[in-house]
Amino acid sequence: MTIQQPTNTAVTSKASSNTFRTSILSVDLGRTATKACVSRDPNQVVFIPSNVAELPVEKVRGGEFESRPTDPLLDMWIEYQGRGYAIGQLAADFGANLGVGESKVQKALAKVLASAGYFGLKDDLVLVLGLPYHSQEEFEREKEEITSLLTCPHIMSYRGEQVPLNITKVWVMPEGYGSLIWCEAQEKVDKKGPSPDFSKTSVAIVDIGHQTSDFLMVDNFRFARGASKSEAFAMSEFYKRVAAEIEGADSQSLSLIAAVNRPRGERFFRPRGATKPTNIDDFLPNLREHFARELSGKLIAWLPERVTDVILTGGGGQFFWSDLEPLLKEAKLRAHLAQPSRQANAVGQYLYGEAQLASSSYSTRSSRSGS
Repeated sequence: MTIQQPTNTAVTSKASSNTFRTSILSVDLGRTATKACVSRDPNQVVFIPSNVAELPVEKVRGGEFESRPTDPLLDMWIEYQGRGYAIGQLAADFGANLGVGESKVQKALAKVLASAGYFGLKDDLVLVLGLPYHSQEEFEREKEEITSLLTCPHIMSYRGEQVPLNITKVWVMPEGYGSLIWCEAQEKVDKKGPSPDFSKTSVAIVDIGHQTSDFLMVDNFRFARGASKSEAFAMSEFYKRVAAEIEGADSQSLSLIAAVNRPRGERFFRPRGATKPTNIDDFLPNLREHFARELSGKLIAWLPERVTDVILTGGGGQFFWSDLEPLLKEAKLRAHLAQPSRQANAVGQYLYGEAQLASSSYSTRSSRSGS
């Protein structure tokens, strides 16, 4: 698999407008939340909980009696080919979990269509997304499967409104690679001094997500597929350990996950049926220390010798940054935290889509001028 370096003209401008006729939709299929965007502005990335419930069409429809329009993120549903799908919080209300352990190809269609509906996209669009890199064979197989699933015209009903979509192109990259593109697109001077040119270095991207920790090795923007891997040791395992400390807690509960990620002093969680909430701070520091030690061991065991820079990204990258940064500095490595960590993959993937459209547009103009 070859991933071309984005052209500088396509990624360094701070403008957020899309100058192409075709819409670009970037979807980061996170296991906690689907992160989607239609611009390079990280503040415009939408977080849609990853719960999906397939239900009878009649069951997902509703809300006509409500006094005012509801937040679409709390009441997201689509109809597609005679089937109904509740997405996000609505799906969680119907009892759907996050689908930990499933392939991300499963339910990807519903998540992508819901994302397109949220942004009001219609007609032609191109799509950029990421998949875990467990092995070259598995990645290529899932890439082919998801590309075949998505690349075609679709007609859906998004919250009762019929929407025609025509996904003309799907680009798939290993999870975490979008964060490298995003970091490379940033200003090269910050408060700590000049930052490295990632296009000329050997960099490791460590994307600590919910279902997998993705360890990617990239030399001068060449993806080192033989040295890269995804491992099923990530935040879902950490949430399992947190839930084990609370009677009746479900590790896939959106409320539990939200509580763990709140500031110290605000981490309270009440599982269903409990009379009072549990203060997660009573045991979180100890769990965090032990988990960070295990994560550090896996990172060091994998880290290729030629690495000079390490980019941490994803929700887990941000959560464990203070634990992992000293370790990396001790190893004489330059450590970087993608900012903002949870949005970095989505906006980086969007920049990749811009670069690809710009390249194809240039090629078309060149062929016309030469004819």
